Amino acid sequence: MTQIGSPIGRRQDQRQTLVGLGLNKLHRTRELVDTPAVRGMIDKVKHLVRVEQG
Repeated sequence: MTQIGSPIGRRQDQRQTLVGLGLNKLHRTRELVDTPAVRGMIDKVKHLVRVEQG
């Protein structure tokens, strides 16, 4: 998953969700285990991240 959108001007909970996913700078990429919790977090910030299937 790669962050493609800026958290500037977003709600505090969306910014915290990005940090929880390990994303806090544009174009930073993280590889996470596919769990229901991670999917829920991705759904919350889906407009700020791009998910690639590996």
